[in-house]
Amino acid sequence: MGHNRYSKTVTQDPSQPAAQAMLHAIGLTDDDFEKPLIGIASTGYEGNPCNMHLNDLAVEIKKGTEEADLIGLIFNTIGVSDGISMGTPGMRFSLPSRDIIADSMETVMGGMSYDGMLAVVGCDKNMPGSVMAMLRLNRPSIMVYGGTIASGCVAGKKLDIVSAFEAWGEKVAGTINEAEYKEVIQNACPGAGACGGMYTANTMASAIEVLGLSLPYNSSNPAESPEKIDECVAAGKAMQLLLEKDIKPKDIVTKKSLENAIRLVTVLGGSTNAVLHFLAIARAAEVDFTLADFQRISDTTPFLADLKPSGKFLMEDVHRVGGIPAVIKFMLDNNMLHGDCITVTGKTLSENMADVPSLKDGQKVIRTLDNPIKETGHIRILFGNLAADGAVAKITGKEGLSFEGPARVYDGEFAANAGIKSGEVQKGEVVVIRYEGPKGGPGMPEMLKPTAAIMGAGLGKEVALITDGRFSGGTHGFVVGHITPEAQLGGAIGLVNNGDIIRIDAETNELQVKITDAELEARRAAWETPNLKVTKGVLYKYAQSVATASEGCVTDE
Repeated sequence: MGHNRYSKTVTQDPSQPAAQAMLHAIGLTDDDFEKPLIGIASTGYEGNPCNMHLNDLAVEIKKGTEEADLIGLIFNTIGVSDGISMGTPGMRFSLPSRDIIADSMETVMGGMSYDGMLAVVGCDKNMPGSVMAMLRLNRPSIMVYGGTIASGCVAGKKLDIVSAFEAWGEKVAGTINEAEYKEVIQNACPGAGACGGMYTANTMASAIEVLGLSLPYNSSNPAESPEKIDECVAAGKAMQLLLEKDIKPKDIVTKKSLENAIRLVTVLGGSTNAVLHFLAIARAAEVDFTLADFQRISDTTPFLADLKPSGKFLMEDVHRVGGIPAVIKFMLDNNMLHGDCITVTGKTLSENMADVPSLKDGQKVIRTLDNPIKETGHIRILFGNLAADGAVAKITGKEGLSFEGPARVYDGEFAANAGIKSGEVQKGEVVVIRYEGPKGGPGMPEMLKPTAAIMGAGLGKEVALITDGRFSGGTHGFVVGHITPEAQLGGAIGLVNNGDIIRIDAETNELQVKITDAELEARRAAWETPNLKVTKGVLYKYAQSVATASEGCVTDE
């Protein structure tokens, strides 16, 4: 066959008898030794709805490889549930898990001489982690997303994971009672699948589909659907063509396909985490793609999808009206994408979409170009004396386009949560949460708990929140994250005092604290670098090696 470029070093080399003896032990024959060995990487584990079904899907993918006369071999790697770890010390491990996933997939693939990789992934960090590994290895690869969760329901109202977070804020504010609160918690998540809105998992899955590393419909087929099973088998079979044509991830991930990915993120109103992850993906692909590219794309792309967290629909509704391929087709028809990019089908994006049905007539999920939610993108890259190397804002337009107010400063998320709960935070203030960056956190945790509490307490339109940490894809409101340089590195966010006036402007893309340069320099001179919060273990290793948020928080450079 000639497609066993890597595995032949163990299967065909007569000086490797021990390797061959071990492969016979797992049931391979001499004939099998002539076939490509395909690593099927699963991030399946029991502790999370996003990942609980992935090991079963890996078995379906393996069936597909067998149908294509390939040898599929399943291996596992880790995952951390953002939804479960959110607001706890465990959230510090979430972003580092992305690079651990990339490292471990690269390790098994490289160490075992596999010829291609199929990754079946569920939660936010699994997806960029697997794609970074694919690009580092540059062997034929396909990503399979485990799919979105079905919606929960109470009293005719659709629920999802963020409903549960916001219910806590409502309970604290006294707008719902204990019984109503419990009912939301018990019904928000009905089974397997990743968080249902256009949060980070669905954002990344959609973007990686248009990027070309997944089969069509991969991102919108729900977790518990017959389509998802069929698609897993199809992905296993699709590996044959990639090997035959020798189409590798770096052939697929180019400047143009990255532009496609970010344009779709913009149309969908996707998560700010896409910025962090696509900076890392671009670095793994060795493509020059920076914060300036995100701003350029955002300036020229409308936000059209009425999806949670800021809108009302869920990913299952996108599936119902035609799926992500129908959205891609709509964008191609309106000259919003590069249709000539190659994908894992062996065809171009335009060729893949030629026979795809259009968005259903009368659907309300994706707005028309003449009636956008916002004429330009919701992701804004801000610079200024508070963010010399950049920050990422998520402005859907529903919050207004600028905010100015006195700072309410907290060193860390837990202090901020306590301050919101005790009523310290007042209308008109800019909540500053610092020392939560990649080094300072460490691990750059997400601030869904404070933003959900602010929303639940009815302060969503009255308060802004800025941090050197991250925001969940489930966050909405006037928020700025990824502030670089972070406080731990002496960034200006670490020099802000209570009462300083902060201005956030999403039209001029500025983030400023209204004090003089001289005052800022005087504060900087008096500032001392705090000790890292950890002294050993994986978080210490991460804090030592991690790049800034503006560089994608990569750990391998």
